Amino acid sequence: MRNDRHDEPLSSEELELFLQYLHRFARHDLDLFALLEVGDPASPCYVTLTREPVSGTERAAYRCP
Repeated sequence: MRNDRHDEPLSSEELELFLQYLHRFARHDLDLFALLEVGDPASPCYVTLTREPVSGTERAAYRCP
């Protein structure tokens, strides 16, 4: 299922669900890494999910809202 409401921000409830799903994905489905291209096709967002922080980045820099 695809949500076509791309021109509006997530509600507080939607953001909470997104974070819950992201945590679940990381716990159960993420093996080593995942590479994603998402968002506006004219200006995509590239997302890398990994089990290790970016080289040279302190773990404390990673904060979840």
